Amino acid sequence: MYTFSSKLKTFSFVLMILGAIGIGVGFWQAPKTIEDVEKILADSHHGHEAAHVEKVAHDTEAHAEPAHSEVAVVDSTKAIVTDSVHATHEAVDSTAVAVAPVADNHDAHKKETVAHEADHDKEHAEHVLHQLQNKPWAALYVACIFFMLISVGVLAFYAIQYAAQAGWSPILFRVMEGITAYLLPGSIIFFILLVAAGMHWNHLFVWMDPNIVDPTHAKFDKLIFLKKGWLSVGRFLATAAIILVVWNWVRFKFRQNSIAQDTATDNAPYKKNFKLAAFFLVFFIVSESIMSWDWIMSVDPHWYSTLFGWYVFASFFVSGITVIAMITLYLKSKGYLEHVNTSHIHDLAKFMFGMSIFWAYLWYSQFMLIWYSNIPEEVTYFVTRIEYYKLPFFGMLAFNLIFPFLILINTDFKRLTWIVVMAGIVILFGHYIDFFNMIMPATVGDQWFIGIPEIGSLFFFLGLFIFVVFSALTKAPIEPKGNPFIEESKHFHY
Repeated sequence: MYTFSSKLKTFSFVLMILGAIGIGVGFWQAPKTIEDVEKILADSHHGHEAAHVEKVAHDTEAHAEPAHSEVAVVDSTKAIVTDSVHATHEAVDSTAVAVAPVADNHDAHKKETVAHEADHDKEHAEHVLHQLQNKPWAALYVACIFFMLISVGVLAFYAIQYAAQAGWSPILFRVMEGITAYLLPGSIIFFILLVAAGMHWNHLFVWMDPNIVDPTHAKFDKLIFLKKGWLSVGRFLATAAIILVVWNWVRFKFRQNSIAQDTATDNAPYKKNFKLAAFFLVFFIVSESIMSWDWIMSVDPHWYSTLFGWYVFASFFVSGITVIAMITLYLKSKGYLEHVNTSHIHDLAKFMFGMSIFWAYLWYSQFMLIWYSNIPEEVTYFVTRIEYYKLPFFGMLAFNLIFPFLILINTDFKRLTWIVVMAGIVILFGHYIDFFNMIMPATVGDQWFIGIPEIGSLFFFLGLFIFVVFSALTKAPIEPKGNPFIEESKHFHY
C-alpha cells in the first residue's frame, strides 16, 4: 500500500493556500467601474504622453530664441503691421455677417466630432472593463479545464488499454486510477464555473449575452443569431452535465471492477471493464468533440475549425500520458512499483513522443490551411493570436514539438528517468500554454499578462490535483491483482 508522505501533502496544501490567496487577490484587483478602467488607461498612457511632452518642449526651446538681427527686423516692421491691422478692421466688420454662418457650421461639426469621440472612448472603456473583469475568471477557467482534462485523457488511455487487452500496461492501472480520481472534484468545480458564466457573472462566453441575439438591440450579432439553436445556455449546461456525469460514472465503475478483480475467483470484473471500455470509447469520441466545441471553441463564436476536436484531444491526451509517466517514476523512486522497469517507461515515452508529433500535425493542418485560404471568418482567429500573443503562440511550438522531438526521438533517451522527467515538465508547461492560447485571446484580448490570478490559479489546481491523486493511491494496493494480464505486465521486457 502506498503512503502519502507528509512532505508532499504539506506541499499540496501550501500550493492550494497560496493559489486561493492569488485567486482572491486577482478578483479584488479587477476594476469594478468604467471610471476605474479610465484611470488604468490614463496611467498606462501617462508615461508615453510625458515622454512626448518632454520631447516637444525640448524642440520648442531649441527654436524659440530669435537671433539679434531678427529682433531688429521685428521692431522695424511693428508699426507697419499695426497700421495694416487698423486698416483692415472695417473690412472684417463688413464681412462678419457672411462669415458667421460658416463659423457656426464649423463649431457644430467640431461638437459632433467631440461627441463621437466621447462615445467611442466610452465604448472602448466598457470593452476593456469586461476584458479586465474576465482576466481572473479566464485564468481560473484555463487552470480548471486543463487539470480536469488531464484526468479525462488518462481515463481514455486507461479504457484503450482494456479495450485492446494490452499486456504491458496492467501494472500501471492503479496509477491511472489514482489520476482519474481527480475527475470528480475537477468536474464539480468546472461545472460551477460554467453555471457562473450562464448566470452572467462573467463575460467568458459573449454569446450568452441575451442582447446579442435580439434584433432590436444595438449589440445584435447576426452570425451568433443564426447559431442560437446550438448556442443556448440551457442546452449548453444540460449537455455539460450529461457529459460530466457519464464520464464520472464510467470512472467509478472502472475503479469498482478493478478493485473487485483483486479478490475475484474468475475474470468477471475484468470482462465488465472490457465491455465498459468499449462503450466509453464510443461515447468519448462524440462527447469530446462536443466538449471542445462548447467549452473552448465557443469563446470565439464566430470562428470554427473542423479539426478542433481532434486538436484539443491531442493536447490533453499527451498531457495525461505524460502525467502517468511522471507519477510512475516518482513512485518508483520511492520504492513502489517494483515490477515497473525501463521497458514500461520506454513505452510511455513512446506515447509521449508519438502524441506530440500527432499534436504538431494537427496544429500545422489547422493553421496552414486556414492561413493559406485566408477566409476572413477563419483567419481572424490566428491574426489575433499572432498580433497580441506572439510569444506564447509561437513559444508553445518549441515546448510541444521541437523539444520533445529532439529529446525523445532517441530510443535510449526514452529509458532515462531524468530525460523523461525533463521532457514531461516541458510538455506539460507547453500544453498549459496551449490552453492559455485557446481561451485568453477571446476573453481578455490584448489586456493579458502573466500576473497574480494566473499564477494563483495554476498553484491552486496543481495543489488540489496532487492532493486528490496521491490520496486516491493510498486507497488500494499500488499493484493490481487478479488481472489476467498482470503476470505478462510484470515480466514485460524487450
